[in-house]
Amino acid sequence: MTEFFCGLDAAVAVVGGKWKPLILWALSTGPRRTGELRRELPGVSEKMLTQHLRELERDGIVHREVHQEVPPKVVYSLTPAGTSLELALRPLGDWGDDHMPTISAARAS
Repeated sequence: MTEFFCGLDAAVAVVGGKWKPLILWALSTGPRRTGELRRELPGVSEKMLTQHLRELERDGIVHREVHQEVPPKVVYSLTPAGTSLELALRPLGDWGDDHMPTISAARAS
C-alpha cells in the first residue's frame, strides 16, 4: 500500500505526467473511444495513451467499458472521482489560459 504524506502528494501521484490531465479534460465532455482520444490529443503515442488510461483506471478515475462486438469496442469515461478531479483541475487550466501569452513569451526568449 502506498502511503502519501499529504493530499497534494496523492493528487499529483494520480495526475502526474503530461497526458493524464489532458485525458481528463478530453473525457470531461463525455465518453470516448481510444481512437477519439488519440485524435483529440495530438502528439500522444498509442503506448503512452494506453499506459495512462490503465493507470487512471487503476486509480479509480476512469471507467473502461468493453462492448462485446467484432471488433471489440472499448469506451472510456470518468468515474465520479474522475469528474471531481477534473473539476479540481479547471482552475489550473483557467490560470494557464490567463497566462499563456506570458509563458509562451518567456519560453521563446
